[in-house]
Parts: sequence; structure tokens; C-alpha cells
Amino acid sequence: MKKIFLFLIMALSISAFSQNIRFEGIVKDSTGLGLEMANVMAINNETKAMDAYAITNDKGKFILNLKANTPYTLKASYIGFSTYEKVVNTSGENMTYNIEMNQGVQLNDVELVYEMPVTISGDTIIYNSDSFTNGTERKLEDVLKKLPGVEVNKDGEIQVEGKTVQKVMVEGKDFFDGDTKIATKNIPADALDKIQVLRNYNEVSNLKGLENNEENIAINIKLKEGKKNFWFGDITAGIGVGHEEDRHLVNPKLFYYSPKYSINVIGNINNIGELPLTARDYFKFTGGFRSMMRKGGSSFNVTSNDLGILGLNNNQAANIKTKFGAANFSYNPSKAWTLSGFGIFLGNDTQIQNISRSTRVDTQDPSNEAKIVNDENSFTEQQNNLGLVKLSSSYVPSEKVHLDYDVLMKLSKQNEDNTLFSNQTITDNSGTASIFNDVYSNKNQTPFSINQNLNYYYTLNEKNVFAFEMQHLFQEEDPFYNANLAFQPFNLGTDYDTSQARNDVNQSRFIKTNKVDTKFDYYYMLTPKSNINLTLGNTYSYQNFNSSIFQILDNGNVNDLNDDINSNNVRYAFNDVFLGVHYKFILGEFTFTPGFSVHQYNTKDSQLGTENTQSFNRFLPDLYALWQIKKSETLTYNYALTNNFTDISKLAEGYVFSNYNSLFQGNRYLENSLSQSHSLRYFKYNMFNFENIFAFANYTRQVDAIKNRALLTGINQTSSSVNINSNFADESFSASGNYGRSFLKYYKASVGASFNWSKFNNIRVYPDADTDPTNNPTEVQTTKSVTQSYNAKFSTNFKELPNLSLQYAFTLNDNQANIFYTDNPSVELEYYFLDAFSFVSEYSFYHNRSKDKTVDSEYDFLSASLMYMKKGSKWEWKLSGTNLLETKALNTNSFSQLGGTSTFSSYIVQPRYIILSLKYNL
Repeated sequence: MKKIFLFLIMALSISAFSQNIRFEGIVKDSTGLGLEMANVMAINNETKAMDAYAITNDKGKFILNLKANTPYTLKASYIGFSTYEKVVNTSGENMTYNIEMNQGVQLNDVELVYEMPVTISGDTIIYNSDSFTNGTERKLEDVLKKLPGVEVNKDGEIQVEGKTVQKVMVEGKDFFDGDTKIATKNIPADALDKIQVLRNYNEVSNLKGLENNEENIAINIKLKEGKKNFWFGDITAGIGVGHEEDRHLVNPKLFYYSPKYSINVIGNINNIGELPLTARDYFKFTGGFRSMMRKGGSSFNVTSNDLGILGLNNNQAANIKTKFGAANFSYNPSKAWTLSGFGIFLGNDTQIQNISRSTRVDTQDPSNEAKIVNDENSFTEQQNNLGLVKLSSSYVPSEKVHLDYDVLMKLSKQNEDNTLFSNQTITDNSGTASIFNDVYSNKNQTPFSINQNLNYYYTLNEKNVFAFEMQHLFQEEDPFYNANLAFQPFNLGTDYDTSQARNDVNQSRFIKTNKVDTKFDYYYMLTPKSNINLTLGNTYSYQNFNSSIFQILDNGNVNDLNDDINSNNVRYAFNDVFLGVHYKFILGEFTFTPGFSVHQYNTKDSQLGTENTQSFNRFLPDLYALWQIKKSETLTYNYALTNNFTDISKLAEGYVFSNYNSLFQGNRYLENSLSQSHSLRYFKYNMFNFENIFAFANYTRQVDAIKNRALLTGINQTSSSVNINSNFADESFSASGNYGRSFLKYYKASVGASFNWSKFNNIRVYPDADTDPTNNPTEVQTTKSVTQSYNAKFSTNFKELPNLSLQYAFTLNDNQANIFYTDNPSVELEYYFLDAFSFVSEYSFYHNRSKDKTVDSEYDFLSASLMYMKKGSKWEWKLSGTNLLETKALNTNSFSQLGGTSTFSSYIVQPRYIILSLKYNL
């Protein structure tokens, strides 16, 4: 296989390099000064095609790879200069040719970017889509992967400069704001004209230059002229064969864009495992809501009580049936007013099968170490019906006034039935003992939330800017858990009836949250290069938490366990009032923004007939520094001291089931933890040779952290939350880097590495004869883990030859108990031939193994598609196959901080499917 890959690469390279020469020179003005970022292109006079293009470096130098003995029209352009155009005949040897440009009429953007594959205009990188396509592309994702400096991961997230793109727009209009996956998986490739990468993005013009937006990146799609003011898109229907039942796919995608309004409609019904959106995507969907308190210095996040139903591993499961519908609109009643919104429905019926082995060594007694092995075989059926609705209004009557209002509503209905067989084996000096348990559980919930956002920005004059922002979150959660098991591992009090043949345990919960964030900012421009920002803010949250554990007896009667340990009735209020001051100033190549915030905190929880209150102050500094080394080379440093608070879920002192073998008890006396973080980011983008370099490092130290205090009995765990002593700080360090380059128009390559080190402390409780568990012996258990990842990628992009994409990734996980290694080579093949056929195939191989050789597994996946579409036709036939090698399962390994439990799992995946589909393009 390796020899085949090398042969193909050499053959493609020889074809690309044959009879080519190096054509280089300098673009300069009339004084001889080199012009940086000038555009140079060579048009082949025989074929009328653009054979090469370049963007000059900081010295004005360019390099083109041209055919020998060929006439070319050489064109050059630069803002503020007249276009240069001249016919040049290449020779059989390398050539040097300098270009002198004359001052003239300034080019507008359309003239500047026309035909050029890549240009830069300020903070915007503009890609000409057709310059990077070869005919096999079907959606936005396929095109983005071929752009220099752009990556798309397996979850559909777009990354530029190592940063995740936060927003995708089409013709300046939001496309399902808050998620990029819907865009990458659905916008058709043949509709794309220009792809604009907007760096340092801020959609509020009033705040541009006042805030630091280097981490904000958005993408705007410019459509081809034939796609504007007309409906476009496609409708796909397919049928196929698989195991046990027939397979089907129906996927309509319709789009309409005009200057006044836009409409996008997407649907998908299938049982082949194609997921336009997963349940995990749904719950992390932000709707574009900004983190308005990011400069506040406090971290108070409302946790989710989702029962762990989100167990789907990407689009892999034993069986998946999907129903998906989404609609997005934008309407301009006037030039100043924009109305927009979207609605999303996702329905999944999923079957998950998992086989796992967990291993832990108990070292409480060094002379009699106990090895605990737990083998589990589980089968799960999930039904998820999830809905999202967002409405937005933006009113910008002038450059001075900007008013926004957004409302996002989430509602869902989820149900999960699980059958699990567990066999626990404990081996020590006394021998081996086994405990078998069969568990039948049900989880269901119907969470609901509505998030509202109101923003008002006003520019009084060039020196004074005001901003008011407010968010309100209302959320209700009602998770219900039932476990029917042969062996009940926990003592649930004297009211629990232990005489029953089965243990039928249930818990109902209800959590209600009202949270309001309010912030007022005043910016004063001291000089054109400095401003001061005063912030007055408040976060107020009020939460209710009710829960009860009850037992269903063998005769069907209900046994309520209403004692304090099995029920919760808690009220919790959190209030943070703060004043922040930040001073931003620019000194040559450097930008500094030092600042601080002063906080007054008040908390109160009511439970068990008493109240517990806390009130204190904090001073929290922060610093932002930017070194603008060159136009496209920066070094950024961030420092922050943050107060971290828990919400009501960790304060409720009654028992809460996390799982059939895991019980959690809150602690009302928890205090906040304090964390300091340092981050350093380097970025360089060289348009001369399309070199893209980024590196990132982050160190975090957290003291007085809220940690678990856990009693482990075999595989069973009873835990609570405590503030661990500041002498045992949690620490983490992460670093990553990537070097990428596109060269000779045909190749794109990159290498990358990441390193993560962490140290966590938890309190381990050891069982004792004492009936009071608070008197049991304890120790602080420190767990260190190291993860290293390395990857290399190489891809070609020819118009008339087959294209390869090769990738190799290696991961090392060292979790103290064991070291796991994962090798993951993969290859993709694309070929557009005979002006009608497209062939696309992807192969991935995985090898998981452990240092102690207890784990050694291999699996691979192969998929392929053959498409036929005549030029000018609206119909396309497609024959596709997934999991063609009939892989049965994928394997994963994990490690738990507490107790040092190492787990190896085998996750059953869908079998081979063959689908024949027909697509009609509007």
C-alpha cells in the first residue's frame, strides 16, 4: 500500500513539473520601492487559462511556475496604481522579470479580486472559489478544505489560523447563526463565487477599534450572479440495501437570495446514518449569542442536567434513523432594519451497542492490592426530538445608533432505554470474587429554555461611545431516572425495603433557572491610539432544585423515601455586581490593554429548613498584549484572574443518581475557586508562498478548586463536592502548533503537533467500620495525565488528474496507569473524468494499543461514491457505499481521574450500505 501511494505521488509530481520554468521578479513603483501584497497572474495566450498567480512578499518579490516556450499575458494590480499588462514569451530556462507600476486610478474591490485566486484587502482574505475546484466538489465543505490556511474538522467546524470560525454568512446575511456545520454540509459548491474570511470581525461598527477582536473570525459567501434573485439548490432521493431492512434518503435543499430578503430550506429523512446535526450539536448551539461577560472576571455557568443521554459517537452507531428540517430567513423592511431568524427540528431514533472493560487497582492496603475488573455489555435505544427557534431584529439607522434584539428558544423530548449486563471481578490475596448485575434503566427529559438578548450601542461623537447589553435566560429541566437492577449497591436509608426480589429505584428532578446579565460600557477616546473603557455590570441568578427518590415494590406500590438524604428542596440566589476599568493604547507595533474589575458577591441557599449566606469582595486583574510584527504576523498574550462559581446542582445536599452505580451528594458550604490563566498565540500568514504558521500555549492554575470526595466500593461510587486545600492546586498546560503551505498551485501540505499536561486532585475516601462516613480515612489523590498528538497532511489539486489527500495522525495518552497509542493513517481519492463522472473515496485505518499489551486492536473504514452528471444537465446519478469493508466496531480508551480507572470500549457501528440516489439541481 505504501509503495502504491509513493508511486502515485511521484507520477502526479512528474506530470505537474514537466517542462516548467521558474519565472520570478519584483513588483515596484516608479521610485524602485517594492510593493507588498501586489497581485501577479499569468494568462496562457494559447489556452486562455490562468496558469499561475502570486502575491508579492514584503520586498515586492513574486515567483511563478510557468510552461517553457509559451506566450503569456502578464498582469499585475495594486491598490492606487494602474493595472499592468504585457505579453511575455517564456524561454526554456528560468527567467527574471521585474514589473514597474505607475500611479493611477484606485482600483475598486471588484476589479482587484477578479480572476485572482487569493487576495487580501485589510483584514479580509478573499478566495475565488473556481480557482480551487476540480469538479468533484458538492458542498461548501469540499471547497473550504482546498483553500490555503483553511481547515474543516470532522465535526464540520471551520478553522482559520487555528481559530474556530464563529459565523457563516451568505451575501452578508446570517446562515443559521451560531453553528457552521449546517453551512459546510449543505451550501452547494456550484453556487459559490467568492469566499471572504473576515478576520478581527465585529458586527457592531460602533465598537470597531475599541475592543480586541483578534480571536473573532467569520466567513461571508458571495454567490455567482446566476444564483441571485432566483431559487437554487437541489433535491436528492435515494434507495439502497443494507442489513435486515431497506435503506432510504430524501434530502431537499432550497435557497433564495435577493438584496431585500433570503430564504433557506433544508430537509433530510434517512436511515443510513447521515446526520445533518447531532444531539450534541443541538445542545451546544449558541444561536450566535455572545459571551457578554467575558471581561467581567467571574465565571458562573448554569450546568446541564441532561442525564448523559448524549452518548452518540459522531454519526456512528449500530443503527440511526434521522428526521431533520431547518428554515432560515432574512428580511429588510428598510435599509436600516433587518429581521432574521431560523427554526430547526431534529428527530433521531438510535440504537447503540457498547462492550467495555474497566480496570482499577486499589492500593489502600499495599500488602494486599486488589485488582477490580468490570466487564459491561450494554444495548441502548434512544428517541430524541429536538427543536430550536430564533428570531432577531437589528436596527441601524445611522453610524451612531445600533439596536439589536434576539430571542432563542430550545425545546426537546428525549427518551433512553438501556439494558446492561455487568460482571465485576475482584482479585486479591484471598482469591477471586465475582458479582453479576443486570440493569434495566430508563431516562427521559423534556428540557426547555428561552434566551433573550438586548443590545444598544450609541456613538455620541468621535470621542464618546456608549454600550448597553442585557441577556436573560429562563430554563426548566425535568430529568427522570429509573433503574431496575438485581443488586442495589447503595444504602438509601432505613425506609428502603431490601426484601424485594428486584430493586426498582426511581428519581424525579425539577430544576428552574432565571439568570440575568446586565452590562453598561463607556468608551472614551483619549487619543487616536488610546481609549479608556469603564464597565458597570451585574449577574443575578435564582434557581430552584427539587428531587425525590422513590422505590417501586414488587406488588407495584410506591415506597416514598422522603428523608433528607433522598430528597431536595433547594433555593439558590447568586448576585455579582462589578466595576471594570480597561485602558487600551498602541505604541508602534504593540497594543496593550491592561485592566481590572472589582466585585461584590452575595449568595444565599435555602434548604433543610435553614439558610446559608456568603458575602465578599474580590479584585481581579487582566492583561491583553499584541505585537503586530508584520501585516500578517502577530504575537498575542492574555492573562486573567477569574473567580469560578458553581450553580445549584452541586449545592443540593440530598442524593442524586448519576448512574446505577454512581451516587452524588452536594455540599451547601462550597466556596468559589480562583484560577489564573496565561495564554500565548503566534500567527503568521505569508501570501508570497501561502505559508500558514500558528502556535498556541496556555497555562492554568486553579486553587481552592471544587473537587470530588468519593468513596469507591468496587465499581460503585458515592461522591460529594468539596473545596480542596489550596496546597493542592489543579494545573494544566497545553500547547499546539501547525505549519501549512500551499505551493505550485497544485499542492497543500501541513504538519502539526499538540501537547496537553494536567494535574488534578480529588479526595479518596476509604471504607471503614465506622458507621459515620465523615470519619472514614481519606487521602488526596493526585492524578497526572499527558496527551501528545502529531499529524501530517498532503493533498493535490489538479484540474484534469486524479487527486490524493494523505493524512497520518499519531496520539499518545499517558494516564499513569497505562500508556495508549493510536495510529490513524487515511487517504482520500478524487477524480473528475470524461467531463461527466466524479469518483470520491475515503479510507481510514486505526490501530489502538497499550504499552502493557493488554489492548491491541485494529479497524478500518472505506467509503466510495461514483457520480454521473452531464455538463449542462440538471440531473445527477450517484452510487455510494459506506463501511464497504464491513467493520463491526470501533475501539476507544479512556481514563478517569478518580481512582485511576482505565476503560477500553468496543462500540458497534452500522454495517455496509449501498445507496443509489438521483439529484435534481434547480
